[in-house]
Amino acid sequence: MTTSPVAAVPGMTDAALVLCLVLLLVSPLSVAGVALINAGLGRSRSAAQALLGNLAIIAVSAIVFAVAGASLTGFAGGTGLAFHVAGKPWNWVGGSPLLLGGLAGTPLQSQLGLLFAFVALSLVTLIPWGSGADRLRLHAGAAIAAVMALLVFPLLAHWVWGGGWLGQLGVNFSLGAGFLDPAGAGTIHLMGGLSALTVIWVAGPRRGKFPKEGFATAMPGHNAAYILFGCMVTLVGWLAFNLAGAMLWVHASLAALPVTAINTLLLASGSLCATYTVTRIRFGKPDASLCANGWLTGLVASSACAAVVTPGVALTVGVIAGICTPLLVEFLELAVTIDDPSGAIAVHAGGGLLGLLTAGLFAPQPGQLVAQMVGIGAIVGLMLPLLYVLFRALDRFVPFRVEPDGERIGMDLHELGGGAYPEFVIHRDESYR
Repeated sequence: MTTSPVAAVPGMTDAALVLCLVLLLVSPLSVAGVALINAGLGRSRSAAQALLGNLAIIAVSAIVFAVAGASLTGFAGGTGLAFHVAGKPWNWVGGSPLLLGGLAGTPLQSQLGLLFAFVALSLVTLIPWGSGADRLRLHAGAAIAAVMALLVFPLLAHWVWGGGWLGQLGVNFSLGAGFLDPAGAGTIHLMGGLSALTVIWVAGPRRGKFPKEGFATAMPGHNAAYILFGCMVTLVGWLAFNLAGAMLWVHASLAALPVTAINTLLLASGSLCATYTVTRIRFGKPDASLCANGWLTGLVASSACAAVVTPGVALTVGVIAGICTPLLVEFLELAVTIDDPSGAIAVHAGGGLLGLLTAGLFAPQPGQLVAQMVGIGAIVGLMLPLLYVLFRALDRFVPFRVEPDGERIGMDLHELGGGAYPEFVIHRDESYR
C-alpha cells in the first residue's frame, strides 16, 4: 500500500459555490424530518427518548467524525492510501490530518464536500436508531453512531466521494462515470438500511411482537402528525441535498438543477400516490404510516437518479417504489419476522437499491449499470459483514437491548425518568401482563 494523490475534480464558479453552501445549510431539514418520523413511528412512552437519541446521535457522530473519521474520508484532490494492481491504483482510504487539520487551507469546494459528508453522516446514523425503537438503549444508539462515524461511513464515503476506487471505476476500467451516487442512495441509505438490519438482528424484536402462536402483533406508531409533518420537512431538506450532491459529485450545471428538483418531487409524489392506492385496495382505507414510508422511499430513490433521468422516468420509478414499499414492509414483518418499527430496511435499503439501478439504466455513459452493480456488491458484500462483526462485538461492551422492565414501562421513564406526555395516561400493553 502506498500514498497516492486523489484525482482533482472540476472547479465550480463562485456563484455555484455560494449556491451549494446555501443548499447544504438547508439540507439538515432532511435529518430533522427523519427524526420526527422515527419518533412518531415509535410508542408514546418512548417518544422523548427517541428524539433525545436523535440529538445525541448527531452530536456524537459529528464529534467522532471531526476527530478521526474525516481523516479516513479524505477529499478529491487530497491524498489516500492505494493498492496498485496491474498498473491501476485502488484507493481504499483517505489520508487527511486528524482533527480536521489544515481544513482552512483547502479549496472551498473540498470544504463543501466535507460539510456534505457531515450532513450525510447525521442521516445515516439515524436510520438504525429508528429501527431499534422501543428497545434500543440510548447509550447503545450513541455507541453505534460512534462506530459508524469512526470507520464504516468514512471508508464508504471515501470510496464513493473522496476519490476512492468506486468513484474511479470509470477512469480505471471505463465503467461509465464510476459508481454514481450523487446524494447517497448507496452511501447513506443502502448502508443505513443494512445497519438497521444488523441492529435488529443483534437487539431482537420487541416483546410481544411475534407471539408463539398467531400472527405478528400490530404495534402502530403513536403520532401520525409527527410522521406526516416529518415527511413535509424531509422534502425541503431532500431537495437541497439532492441539488448540492448533483453540483458536487456529478458537476451539474446551474441549468440542470431545476430538472433535478422536479424529478425529486415527482419520485416522492408518484411513490406516495402508489402506496396510497395499494393500501386502500388491500385494507379498504389508506394507511398513513405506510404512505409516509412510500413518500420516503421515493425520496431515497431520488438520491441516486434524480440528476440523471427525465421527469417521465422519475414519475415511473416513483410509482414502482410506491407499489413495492408496503408489500416489502409486509413481507419482512410477516414472512421474515423482522421487527422494524420505522420500516428502514424497506425504505432505505429497498429505495436505495432501486435508485442506484435506475441511475445505471438511464445514465448516458456506457457501462454505468456495471459500475452500479459493482458498487452495490461492494456495499452489501463488504459493509454488511463488517457491520455485523462490529455491532456484535459492541453489544458485548454496550448492551443494545434495554432490560425487560425498561421495555415494559417505556424508554422515557426507564432512561429519562419522565415521559414525553406527562399529562396523559399511557396504557399498559396486554402483552406485558
